[in-house]
Amino acid sequence: MGRVTAPSPVTPAPPADLPRTLGELRAAGHAYRTVKQELRDNLLARMRSGADRFPGIVGYDDTVLPEVERALLAGHDMVLLGERGQGKTRLIRSLVGLLDEWTPVIAGSVLNEHPLHPLTPGSRALVAEAGDDLPVAWLHRSMRYGEKLATPDTSVGDLIGDVDPIRIAQGRTLGDPETIHFGLVPRTNRGIFAVNELPDLAERIQVALLNVLEERDIQVRGYQLRLPLDLFLVASANPEDYTNRGRIITPLKDRFGAEVRTHYPVDLDLELELIRQEVDLVAEVPEHVLEVLARFARAVRESPSVDPRSGVSARFAIAAAETVAAAALRRAGLLAAGTEPADGVRPEAPVARVGDAVPVTSTLRGKVEFESGEEGREVEILGHLLRTATAETFRSRLAGLDLSGFTALVDEDAVIETGELVGSAELLRQVGTVPGLAKALDRLGLGDAPTPEQAAAGVEFVLEGLHLTRRLGKDVTDSGRTRYGGRA
Repeated sequence: MGRVTAPSPVTPAPPADLPRTLGELRAAGHAYRTVKQELRDNLLARMRSGADRFPGIVGYDDTVLPEVERALLAGHDMVLLGERGQGKTRLIRSLVGLLDEWTPVIAGSVLNEHPLHPLTPGSRALVAEAGDDLPVAWLHRSMRYGEKLATPDTSVGDLIGDVDPIRIAQGRTLGDPETIHFGLVPRTNRGIFAVNELPDLAERIQVALLNVLEERDIQVRGYQLRLPLDLFLVASANPEDYTNRGRIITPLKDRFGAEVRTHYPVDLDLELELIRQEVDLVAEVPEHVLEVLARFARAVRESPSVDPRSGVSARFAIAAAETVAAAALRRAGLLAAGTEPADGVRPEAPVARVGDAVPVTSTLRGKVEFESGEEGREVEILGHLLRTATAETFRSRLAGLDLSGFTALVDEDAVIETGELVGSAELLRQVGTVPGLAKALDRLGLGDAPTPEQAAAGVEFVLEGLHLTRRLGKDVTDSGRTRYGGRA
């Protein structure tokens, strides 16, 4: 799983030593291979060398990827089934890395025809006429990938092609392939074509893909063009659409050789690894805060109040981490207001605390589909799950540690005040020297010499954990500040 990133639009220039004519290509010993043979050979080469076959894909090593590899080795087109945010598109796009880096094409060919395997009558005539002097161009693998997000307004012309009236007016006949303006699928000939959210494609449009998957030819307005396309076709779908609403027509389902089911991270470590890989943080987020957010995402996913059919995307936890980092950056910016470097005051560094996660329950509720009976309680439910995740992280990280020094700080009258705009220096001043603080910070992975901001993040987490485990009272003021003190 991983955040979706498209293949780079910047295409490198081909190496200068590549053959430039058909004669040079033959002399170099180049052999024609289909796309599926190419994928199979390159996958086997990576297996034998021990290289990473699917870089950036997290959590699928023992489940999804073996099934994908079997489909590639068998030469089967496949459909990936899974709820949103399970990295289906990321996985599909990673297949491009299994193609040859450069492949020869007939220069100027719209269909990326191989010089040793021309498809159209025009290209065959060109090869026969030019012979070994036929110009050869080289196509980078990043240009051999086509993708279409299935929408109800997608037409056969978009996918397959349509008759070009201008070429008809120039005197060409309807049966001539030169009269066709080709769509996305044939233009991805000798490459990988992906259809995202296939069930959303109108059923009459799905019919247009039948010949592409089985006979490997295309039909345009009743004219059957015998163009043996060389494609690897892969689609993604939500299993609810696929199995219950039946919006993928049966003949099309039958033509996919493999059906692979994806899933969310199976354990907490994989969830954390995925978050670390994908987040783009504007501030430091300590490990214990990331763990809270990972547990929070898993709790939301497993909650009976959340519709399991829609799932909870991996993007939920990623966006939560980025929001928490933004809250820390906002605090640092606001606390710096009115101070100058000449004042000798050390500026607040942006380091996230567990309290910065509270606004996430409001800003990210739109990413979660709740059961119909929970309308109006969304923020309340998410808040409860966040507190549960915080308590679980507290027990996991600090279980068995003597924290009586923290509870002794406060009594019925004394309080420790923190909040979104309470600086680390102010928080640490209230706490002072606490027995057991160094061990707690070490357990939280903050090291032997944490910065004041990191220490403040650790202190706030301990106070919140003590409150959630009913050892410390807590009150939120009208101004939004949090006061810890007294008995729970």
